[in-house]
Parts: sequence; C-alpha cells; structure tokens
Amino acid sequence: MILAGKAPPERKLAIVAGGAGLEPHVRAELLAVLAKDKDEKIAARAQNSLITVPLEVFMAAATMLDVAALLCDYIAVHLADKAGLADVLSMNPACPPKTLARLVPRLSPSSIAALLENLDRLSSSPDLAGALLSLPSLTAEQKKTIEELRRETDPAVLMKALEGGEPELQKRVTLLQKLAGMGVVERMQLALKGNREERLALIRDPNRMVQRAVLQSPRITDQEIENFAAMANLSEEVLRLIAANRTFIKNYVVVRNLLNNPKTSIDITLHLLPRLIAQDLKNLCGNKNIPETLRTTAVKLQRQRKEKKPGG
Repeated sequence: MILAGKAPPERKLAIVAGGAGLEPHVRAELLAVLAKDKDEKIAARAQNSLITVPLEVFMAAATMLDVAALLCDYIAVHLADKAGLADVLSMNPACPPKTLARLVPRLSPSSIAALLENLDRLSSSPDLAGALLSLPSLTAEQKKTIEELRRETDPAVLMKALEGGEPELQKRVTLLQKLAGMGVVERMQLALKGNREERLALIRDPNRMVQRAVLQSPRITDQEIENFAAMANLSEEVLRLIAANRTFIKNYVVVRNLLNNPKTSIDITLHLLPRLIAQDLKNLCGNKNIPETLRTTAVKLQRQRKEKKPGG
C-alpha cells in the first residue's frame, strides 16, 4: 500500500514510528518512500527517522531485488560515501540508471569493471556511460570500451560487414536495412534481446561492443556458439572472447571448432590443443587451412600420445 501510494495516514505514521512490525530493511525502504510523501508532516518525520537507521540496515535494503527507486535515490544523495554501500547498490539491477550514474564517483575499481562488463546496463543509459567516461581512474582499455558506445558506424561499412550469413535473400535485405538505420546502442540492445537471425548478423558488426553484446545475450544457444567458433569470417577478437568464456569453452565442440578455425589466434589454439580427443587430433594434423605452427605441434602431440600407449 505504501509503495502504491494507497496507504492511509495512520498506517504511514505507524511505519514512521516503528510500530508496524516490519523487518528493519523493509522499514528503511518505506521510510525513503514516505520521506517524499505529499503530506509534509509525514515526510518530515520519515526524514528524521531515516537518520537513525543503521548503515547495515541500508546495506540489506540495497540488496532487495525489487528495491524502491526512492531508496536508491536516498542512498545516492545521503549515503554514497559510506564504505561499500555504493558498491552494493551498483550490483542491484533494480537501481535506476540515473541513480547509478550518481554513484559512479564512489564506486570501487572492481565495481567499475563489473559495470563495464554489463553491456545491457551500459548501453541503456547514456548518463551512466558519461559518468564512467569522466572518471580519471579509467584505464585506456576501459575508456576505449565506453568510446565504442559513442562511435557511430559508417552505413556502407556496416552493410559490407553484415552481408551474408542469412540464407533467404529477401529476409537478409530487410534485416540489413533495419540494422543500417540503427545506432550503436540500438544494435547492442538488439544483440542482447533479439532473435537468432539478428545475432547471426550482429556478430559480424564492425563495432566490438555490439559483438560482445551478442555473446552476452541471455537467449544465445550452445549451437550458435558452436557455429560462431567455426566461422572464419568473424574477427579474431570475437573468437578470443569465445575462448575466454568459461561457460562456452566447457563445450567440446566449441574447442574443436576453434582449433580448426584458421582465424583463431595461435596462442589460443596451442592452449586448447591438449583437449582434443584422438580422432579430432588426427583430423587436425591433416587440416591444411590452419597455421603451420599449430599443425606441427598437433603432429608432435599425436606422436607423444602414441608413445605413451602400452606397446606404442
């Protein structure tokens, strides 16, 4: 009732006075809401009560998955300098982007790094991206990441990069026209929330942030990752991101496809090589499309395995 703005005055006053029998962190959330009540007396009393709430209670409230935006605002304005509180709130997906942007100067390096990895939040809030970019502590790579969000792509370059990969001509043309009219942030959001055909096109987007967004999509399937790992027309960075993802690399087909992909960097393939089973290692030895260094190492590994076998 409080959150919906339908509570009677006596119920509001009970919460302010601490007699409503609520858990401390729930009461703190409702006090933050009541601090903005249209009844000035109730708002004033709620503000006074908020001052007495212990920091650990706000910490607990900040972790609630459905935390009220007004509590997030209160923390950002009055408590952001308290040790660890801004970091805790920044991890809550319910924290509004504009509020999160206000917290940025108080965040730890690890929280900053986590935000830069969360492409959905980063691309959905220009304010957040701007606040992060203003930080003097950002590394050159982190600055490059944010600047990619703001770098528009030449439509001709985009169309050339996205051509192919879609079997139905008319469907491909329609999709390419749609993507050509989108900015970087819009394409990132589509990469995160779109369908298989859209991801197949966007994994070849010239903007690396869009490529990363495809791989972060909660809708992406194992089959798609397996296919991406085998595609020689993807950028080396996309293949490197796949290889660096612990979940993706647990899939043996992904490992095998990366090893047979001539576009995969040699430092990655040499690291993955020992994971191949005998038949796939034999096939790799005969693959003339891969770098000579990898094929030579594969032959050497195959020989070593034979020598270790009983009677080998």
